[in-house]
Amino acid sequence: MKNFKLNEKDILSNQDWTFPTTTYYGPGRFNEIGKFCEEFDIKNPLIVTDSGSKDLSFIKKLIALLSKNNIKSDLFYNISPNPRDDEISKGCDQFKNGSHDSIIAIGGGSAMDGGKSICLTVNSETPLWDFEFEQPVPKITKENAFPKIITIPTTAGTGAETEITAMVTHLEKGMKFCIWHPDVRPIFTLVDPELTLELPPKLTAWTGVDALVHSIEGYCVPGFHPLCDGAALESLNLISKSLVLAVEEPNNLLARGAMIIGSYLGGISFLKGLGNVHSISHMVGAEFNTHHGLTNAIVLPPVLHFNLPGMDEKVQRMSEAMQFENHTVNEFTQNIELLLDRLNIPKSLSEIDVPEDCAERIAKKAMQDQAYATNPKEASLLQMKEIVTQSIKQAR
Repeated sequence: MKNFKLNEKDILSNQDWTFPTTTYYGPGRFNEIGKFCEEFDIKNPLIVTDSGSKDLSFIKKLIALLSKNNIKSDLFYNISPNPRDDEISKGCDQFKNGSHDSIIAIGGGSAMDGGKSICLTVNSETPLWDFEFEQPVPKITKENAFPKIITIPTTAGTGAETEITAMVTHLEKGMKFCIWHPDVRPIFTLVDPELTLELPPKLTAWTGVDALVHSIEGYCVPGFHPLCDGAALESLNLISKSLVLAVEEPNNLLARGAMIIGSYLGGISFLKGLGNVHSISHMVGAEFNTHHGLTNAIVLPPVLHFNLPGMDEKVQRMSEAMQFENHTVNEFTQNIELLLDRLNIPKSLSEIDVPEDCAERIAKKAMQDQAYATNPKEASLLQMKEIVTQSIKQAR
């Protein structure tokens, strides 16, 4: 791999973007949250985070920063790594009981999925699953309008801060579903790479590969969407230069900045859709509560082996963006596998306690996932079962 440098001047300076939503980027911009809330007339937000983040310093700092601007707040943290439908209803109860006017979703993808899901249902009085992606879009009036929502990512992986969908586990069905509404777009997102400095190397790797998968899968989805494809290639460029550095030098703010921008762009790239890494990962996560980024990382190679043959032009462009020396399908897949090795990603789902006897069941569920429909190659049940089985036994 060639050693192109990151642009320190750009990545470590403040930037304001308006696409795809109002975005305040830059190291230290978290300190401006009170000012931004005042500008948007927010007086009593409910802070939503995941159970693993509730005691971390950024939560205490957020509450203090809001208080400094005389903004009341309360904290809801009963969100699992794979958010569940019953948790969303509890969050709605807390929102109503506290007479909150808005939501600040802060953390990784689960926190932002949880916050967006509460936002969808708390005022609308519309059942959560009526917002499922395949259903007709519910009509929302001014009388039951969605509360304002702010997103603040603290990992460089999900890209959820940029977009309007959320993944939630349906407990009764043991499946994840995508829920959404076109009007649940954050009023702004605050993207501060300093918030990721506390992320341990293992989680930096897992979430970082999640961002990588978003851009690979988004770019490989068929169809002409140059905005998404351009975002995907620049995301791959930044991630290739910064992911290993962020894992091996956790305090490297330049690497952290490049990763969180790469993740942000990855969130834009998959507006086109995703593929079978995600369709499988969603259902594994729903059943076994595995970490989404880690599951994606393990499943990635078997899906690449299935998808990429015959996609020479797209593979070449991805390979060039990642500064690999050779650009064939085989070389690209091998380079991705070497990257996963360097990041100490487990080589099979069995290493994270996913049993082999679930393969057919997971395959059937994955074929009902929205990401299955946009995979670049149609896979039969037998082929899906083979991919899942390989992921469980030996993914690379």
